[in-house]
Amino acid sequence: MKWQRLIGQTLPYAAAAGLLVGLQSSPLVETANLLVYDLAINLRNRSNDARAEELTWPITVVGINEDDIKRYGWPLDDTLLCRALKQLDGLGASAIGLDLYRDQAKPCLQNEIHRNPRLISIRNEADGIAAIPGAPARQQAFNDLVMDADRVVRRDLVHVGGQADAVRSLPLRLLETASQTRDLDSQLEQLKGHHWLSEQSGGYQSLDAAGYQAMLSVYPPGRYPVLDLSDLLEGEVREEMIRGRVVLIGNVARSLRDLFEIPHSRFISSSQFFEVSGVELHAQRLEALQRLLQSRAPEIVTAQGWQRTLLLLVMMLVGGVIAERPTRIRRSLALLSAAVILLTGSVVVLTLNGFWIGLTMPLSGLVLISGSGILRRGVQSQRHQQDMRRLLGQTSSPAVAQKLWDQREELIKDGRFTGREQQVTVLFSDTCSFTSVSEQLTPSALMQWLNRGMSIGVDAVTSRGGIVNKFTGDGMLAVFGAPVSKGPGVDAGQAVEAALAIQEQITRLNEELTVEGQPPLRMRIGIHSGPVLTGSLGSSKRLEYAVIGDTVNCASRLEGLEKQRHDGMVRILLSGETQCLLDTWPADVTSQSWGTIRIKGRLEPMEVVELRSTAP
Repeated sequence: MKWQRLIGQTLPYAAAAGLLVGLQSSPLVETANLLVYDLAINLRNRSNDARAEELTWPITVVGINEDDIKRYGWPLDDTLLCRALKQLDGLGASAIGLDLYRDQAKPCLQNEIHRNPRLISIRNEADGIAAIPGAPARQQAFNDLVMDADRVVRRDLVHVGGQADAVRSLPLRLLETASQTRDLDSQLEQLKGHHWLSEQSGGYQSLDAAGYQAMLSVYPPGRYPVLDLSDLLEGEVREEMIRGRVVLIGNVARSLRDLFEIPHSRFISSSQFFEVSGVELHAQRLEALQRLLQSRAPEIVTAQGWQRTLLLLVMMLVGGVIAERPTRIRRSLALLSAAVILLTGSVVVLTLNGFWIGLTMPLSGLVLISGSGILRRGVQSQRHQQDMRRLLGQTSSPAVAQKLWDQREELIKDGRFTGREQQVTVLFSDTCSFTSVSEQLTPSALMQWLNRGMSIGVDAVTSRGGIVNKFTGDGMLAVFGAPVSKGPGVDAGQAVEAALAIQEQITRLNEELTVEGQPPLRMRIGIHSGPVLTGSLGSSKRLEYAVIGDTVNCASRLEGLEKQRHDGMVRILLSGETQCLLDTWPADVTSQSWGTIRIKGRLEPMEVVELRSTAP
């Protein structure tokens, strides 16, 4: 039985663990993690105090807009670009990034890239698009953007190690040019640990983390000043907007579709307004790179795989504690709700503060483990309730039932009440002259007559904390103090109170019976206190909560003692053992000692007392 119980307790948790293993490989996990990440990034950017103007190398964007296209046509003539580049050079730009493909350039543009060492031409590694023909390696850079499966830009390929000199990211090349430093790539490669993304960083499940990648703290459009190309060509740009800055030239016209979705796109009704142009994304990459090299840490740090695993295990443990420790299922559910809110809030707060760890798996571990345990307890509780109904029937009060329920783990094992020795008070009652009354009434009327008396007895017992253990034809056996006890004195007092209540109410019932022309109902009650053996008797097909011992026999003998000495409607006899447990008598109750009497089946004589109520 122990191993069956162990299997029953562990099987739900094993099933939950199996679901977690299957969930681990599901794409839904990463999708949910990214959704929470996007939400946090939205909130983070709204409260982020980092300003682009505080950078060592501030950034300016020269945007080719719809008006420029109408005015100059598309694609732009290289001579216009050469004029714009010379203007920027003359205004003192620290570095110029031309975010326009020019793998087939006119001589003026080829000459310009040789003349101006601060000019950087883009290339695209994925599509195989080359830079301006003849551009020196140190003036080339790739502009490839990294997108997740949902086509949203969240991370940045900062650097690709071990490649030719021409293979530098556009932000890295611009920063090297502005700072006139050639070893920034080596500085990046020295950043180890959790600075760079790995296969299972943050909330990613299976990330292609080739090269040196970091999460990109993407901002909504409008973070950098954007100048019109036409204004630049016509000399209407102020020098302070260019001098000492890194300048990026690229498309901002929506008709050219050089636009990318960012985390903010998920939380507005029209995502097109929160698509960011490629040139502005490169500007954000450049800002992030500057901050990375200054602080030696990315703006958003991602949890490593072992940290995620540790959090998952902790949440599974917490889920198990929530499921098992509280005594009531309702309390477990309340704790689970609080834990879910706390975990979700903590992950969001961590992301707001620049540390991202996937929420889905820890949250799933918490909910599945605790949920499976709570479900097991619910099923077990239902079975225990059924067991109690089967063992005790409907003959216990709600208060007793609640106490039984609270102590179910101690009282019930394998669907049975375990054998226990307890101090109890037994009340035994019997209806007098049942045979003669049965001759006067029809079977239906007789049953109704008897039930009126029995209902009085059951209500009196159960309302005072006792249980009706069994019915004995025209009588009943009631027990106070089993399966749970309030103390021997309290149990005895409640038994006496129940007997006196039966005496009083039977008297009133007989008044009604007399008016109805029916025979009066007379009853004898015996009460005795002492030790008994309690527990479940029978087989799996039929079980009974049994109360066994000399105490039960004595209560029965007291009920049947000297039947001729019965001059009222209800006679109550109790033993000296029960009387010793009582502190006081109610004011409206009198007692009469019958002396010491030897009863059948007992060697030692017993002191017997009769109780009578004097209440009107």
